[in-house]
Amino acid sequence: MKTNLLKTAILGSVLAISALTACKKDGGDTSETGVSGADIWDRKYITLTAAFPDAEGTAGNGGTRAFAITTAQAINPNFEVNVFTNGYGLRSQRTARVQGSANGNFLYNIQYTGTDGGIFNKYKVEGDKNFIDTREEVNTEPILGTAPRWVVAADGIGIGVFASSVTTGAPATGAGADFVDVKSTAKIAVLNLNDPQITRQTEFTIPFTAEQTKAGYQIGRIDVPVLNAAKTKIFIGCNVTRTDVTKKSGVNTAGTAQTWSTGTRELGTATLVVDYPSLANPKLIFVDPNISKINNHSYRTMTQYVGTDGNVYQATATSGSQILRINASTSEYDNTYNFNLKTALGTSNNVAISAWRYIKDGIGIVLFTETGVQGGYLALIDLNAKTATRLTTENQNNSGYSGLTAAQNGGTALTGTFGQFQNIGLAGDNVYVPLTPNGLDGNLYVINYKTKTITKGAKLKNQSGSFYLGAY
Repeated sequence: MKTNLLKTAILGSVLAISALTACKKDGGDTSETGVSGADIWDRKYITLTAAFPDAEGTAGNGGTRAFAITTAQAINPNFEVNVFTNGYGLRSQRTARVQGSANGNFLYNIQYTGTDGGIFNKYKVEGDKNFIDTREEVNTEPILGTAPRWVVAADGIGIGVFASSVTTGAPATGAGADFVDVKSTAKIAVLNLNDPQITRQTEFTIPFTAEQTKAGYQIGRIDVPVLNAAKTKIFIGCNVTRTDVTKKSGVNTAGTAQTWSTGTRELGTATLVVDYPSLANPKLIFVDPNISKINNHSYRTMTQYVGTDGNVYQATATSGSQILRINASTSEYDNTYNFNLKTALGTSNNVAISAWRYIKDGIGIVLFTETGVQGGYLALIDLNAKTATRLTTENQNNSGYSGLTAAQNGGTALTGTFGQFQNIGLAGDNVYVPLTPNGLDGNLYVINYKTKTITKGAKLKNQSGSFYLGAY
């Protein structure tokens, strides 16, 4: 059962720690045993996570298991991991959205859907299938709902977000209504990951201008919040859509709700910005629409990072090919900057960034798919020089990475591993990427970003309808 927290979220409020101490489940004092607290230890392990099917057979939708290996095991192609038979089950009815601490000694998760959807859990990584549940549960559901979007936004700081929109028509129900206006609402909760508890929360109307909402602009989902280097601003990716205000409403098949046609978007990629730690002064910033109109709210993977130079680098993932830049000094988009992976790769096909990670000094690694080409691919990128170097992996052209539509796959869609991918591991000069096509064995690849060398490491045993989706 869920920890008894707040029965309702208080609109527009920002709650102090003392008001939210009740959201922690009593698990005893773990700080003295070294089971919890901050990640103050050297790295011992690389944790791999994988997802398996649900009862209906939907690939990767049944839950998540984890297994931790040493860095020596990680780079050894003779070492074999089978997370499905030997791994630790993380709490979540569906695919867990797992986050990790800087040195890999803790995993964090907020359970996704189900009876305990919205419950935060913390695990100490002890190697192999040994994970200690610290029992420091926090119920975020009254604020973020049962399917929250959240990430580690800075060391020791988790931020969860939720957005929704409501369209008003005249009349208010049924087909044939005229569009009147639309209102978008955002909720934010800040979690202390070292001493798990909610430290701040707020709810507000997303500040589109009246002209923009009358034109049908709205935000129904926000995600991948990141805290800037100065820890004064939170930048949140947005899924901006537009209603065609010239068309009358329809009604859904159940006859219970109005439906609206989609209009042509003219606004550029948008980011919601709030002050930290107050969560006050919400603001929308937009890149020049001539640069990008692709959304940046991602899907289960972090796609915003603070660079070595202090700027925020943001991918238009998971359908776009660009990485945009938010200026550290102005907290506005830098319209003089545009990294386009398609251009950097020199390909005539469109490409889509599935996941990426900023490493250091403008260097990053990207997982991407290419239109009309089956498979999933890796590249090291230089954001300063705006170049990309392809990396070759075994079976990279397998359709289990990119997925197949039902029409392409004999009537049953094949979920692509890259569409579900969650996290790229980073330790020292090495990047860790587990690669398994849907339902097939694969390997953990270790990339030294300085030498640009790639090594096929530990063998990853897979099973039907499953795939590895993260390294931490």
